[in-house]
Amino acid sequence: MYLRPGGNGADRNDNAAKRHTPEHPKDAGKRAQQVDIEIIYDTVCPWCYIGKRRLDQAMAMRPNLQVTTHWRPFLLNPELPPDGVDRTAYLVKKFGSETRVRRIYGAIGEAGQSVEIDFAFDRIQKTPNSVDSHRLVKFADRAGVADQIVEALFVGYFVHGLDIGEMPILLDIGVEHGLDRHDLERYLLSDEDLESVTQDNARAHRLGVNGVPSFVFDGPMVISGAQEPQILARMLDAAASAA
Repeated sequence: MYLRPGGNGADRNDNAAKRHTPEHPKDAGKRAQQVDIEIIYDTVCPWCYIGKRRLDQAMAMRPNLQVTTHWRPFLLNPELPPDGVDRTAYLVKKFGSETRVRRIYGAIGEAGQSVEIDFAFDRIQKTPNSVDSHRLVKFADRAGVADQIVEALFVGYFVHGLDIGEMPILLDIGVEHGLDRHDLERYLLSDEDLESVTQDNARAHRLGVNGVPSFVFDGPMVISGAQEPQILARMLDAAASAA
């Protein structure tokens, strides 16, 4: 089942996983139902950050469910050079004028406020190549901190204006969340998981995904856009019922 009921998202984003099992007194002694969600995203997509926060709210609305998240890369800008490009020039080329850019990102900023995100787009100087940031999430998954790393990447880029395409920034983010700097640096300097990122991106397109965020609930159910928490909560219900 493939659902696309409107919503917001970025148009044209292995196994990053985290279990979310909120404690709830009423559910003591009950066995939580398991739901798996694949989140197809790009680390440079503001709607993906909003979508993540809304999914967090949806999961909090369903404390009886044990939700496991898997972060799947989607490359909005697969053609970007490794060093990225000037953000203003990139956005004007994409949207046609600075006036239109301000209007679009003003609306995104307002949407962010609804989930307590203080977007600071004026601090971002460069649109980075996001491949290595996706690799960082894959590396973090092996230590069980993928969800925290995704949040840190979003905060670093959209709130602090950090260039998350630069290795020193990625290393600092990883170390702040308990990853070993030497092991992470060796990993990022290698080609490990480069092919995995490319394959995940291709798989998303085969699923019919051409905008992010998109959420895949237990395989057959897919919904695109930064949907409201109530809609995502209903998708969790549907996935749990089908399990």
